[in-house]
Order: sequence, then C-alpha cells, then structure tokens
Amino acid sequence: MSWVSDYQYTFIQKIAFQALQLSGHIPHHVAFVMDGNRRFARSKQLDKIEGHSRGFSKLADVLRWCLDMGIREVTTFAFSIENFKRSNEEVEGLFNLAREKFSKLLEETNRLDEHGIRIRVIGNLLLLPADLQRLIATAMLRTERNDKLFLNVAFAYTSRDEITQAVEAVLRDDEQADDPLQPTDINERLLEACLYTRHSPPPDLVFRTSGETRLSDFMMWQLSTSVLYFTDVLWPQITIWNFLASIVAYQRDRCRLEDYRRVERLHSVQLAKSSEFYSLRVQKFLLKLDANRRKLLIALASN
Repeated sequence: MSWVSDYQYTFIQKIAFQALQLSGHIPHHVAFVMDGNRRFARSKQLDKIEGHSRGFSKLADVLRWCLDMGIREVTTFAFSIENFKRSNEEVEGLFNLAREKFSKLLEETNRLDEHGIRIRVIGNLLLLPADLQRLIATAMLRTERNDKLFLNVAFAYTSRDEITQAVEAVLRDDEQADDPLQPTDINERLLEACLYTRHSPPPDLVFRTSGETRLSDFMMWQLSTSVLYFTDVLWPQITIWNFLASIVAYQRDRCRLEDYRRVERLHSVQLAKSSEFYSLRVQKFLLKLDANRRKLLIALASN
C-alpha cells in the first residue's frame, strides 16, 4: 500500500473541495490523532495488527485529501511512548508494520519526490529497535529536500518526553559549548525552538477520531491556538465527508482564533526583544542543534 493513495473523487466530492477552497481559509497544518484502530479490529473480528494496517491505508487516503486541499503540513500520532506498556505481541506487531511501511516508502521515494513530500519522524528514536531506527533515519534523509507537503510522524513520542529532551539539549550546551547559553537566554521561545517540531508552525487544526475528547500527551506545547475537532467515527472508517466537515469547523472558528493569535504574536515579539532571543549566541546554539540532529540521523542510517 502506497503512502499516498490514488483516491478517485466523485463529481460531488470535487465540487465540495472547490467550494471550501473558495469560501474560506484552508489550514496550513493539520494534526491527526488516529484513534480507534483496535476497536475497529474488534468490531470486525480482526487481529489488532490488521486494524492498525487498515488505519495506515486510511492515512494514505487522508494524505491525498490534504495534498489536494492545499494543506502544507500534516502530523500524525502513530505510536506513543505509553504504547510500550501494551503486550509484547502487539508492540512487536506495530514495529513490524512500521518496518513494512518504511521499507515501502524507500521503494517509492520517486513518487514522494513527485508530490514533494518530506517525511519527518518526531519522537525519541533511540527507544526503537536498531533496524527500525535505520529505516526511519534513511527515509528522513532521503526526502529532506522535498518541500510541498511535510508529513510528521509522531513515533515513540509524548509531549512530556519532547519537552524533557528540549531541556536536556539546553543543559548539554552548557557543558560543551565554548560560549554556552546564559541564564538570560533561556525562555519559553528557546525551549520551543528545541522541540522536535522546531521547524513547523503550530497545528491550525487537530482532528481526533473514535469519540475520545482528550489529547493524550500529544503536542501539548504546540496546541494552544489550535482548533480541536472530535468525531465518533473510528479512524479506519473515516470518509472524505468527515475530513471536509473538519475543514468547515476550522473555517467557522478561525475568526475567533485569529484574534487570540494576534495577542500571542505580540507577546512573542515582546519576549524576543526583552530576552535577546535572537542573539548571536542563541543562533549558534540552534544551528548546532540542527547539525547534531542531522548527524544522529546519518549515524542511525549507517548502522
């Protein structure tokens, strides 16, 4: 199964797409909490891993919809660190599914290049098996020059771990740098720049399936200005109409959201000026952070 499907639209669906694109603002970044794969499997008397596989197939459709809608960035919550608490059989099954899908991705990188899709896996990769680390790192490096659609896959991820890793990055700089960060450099914008999502704007829209109305430690730092959309439909069963309904909800709520974001942007500018966020020292630190993360990917890909 390809990472991007060849979804065939009906005439009515094409009209609906065009109407939404003409009638209102399209979100730049949409995050999906793909919940309900196991419940779907139980309802159909399928193996749990088959439920997760059906969920990936649905993701391929969703990526096609996002591409055609004009959405530039998609983030999916694929595997939480909390999922390690599940049975060994299910965890290993999920890892095998990931191995299969990332191997498939590497076979079709020309197709991803054609669509300009860049894969970025956000999460603590060192918690994963070495062969899966290698596949993920290779996929990220192979697509790093694409820039039409960014697909962030949250794998071995929680917000608490992401924030912890950001703090540790700042502390490591204090130990290693010739001109280390100073206490006056450390503020919320610096920590935000150390997150896995440092090169991504906050999600405009969060779409969660299966009737759950919680965020499950997913991008908690980044979602302060996001529109939240919840549906009772299980992830493998969502349709293009569910997707379009979420875009309508976003367009309806965007006006109120923009007022809040203006205040946030003003606060960010004031904070940057007061704390010398753009100092040469901080810029060097962030460049080094990017370089070290890429070096890690190269090391993992060569293992």
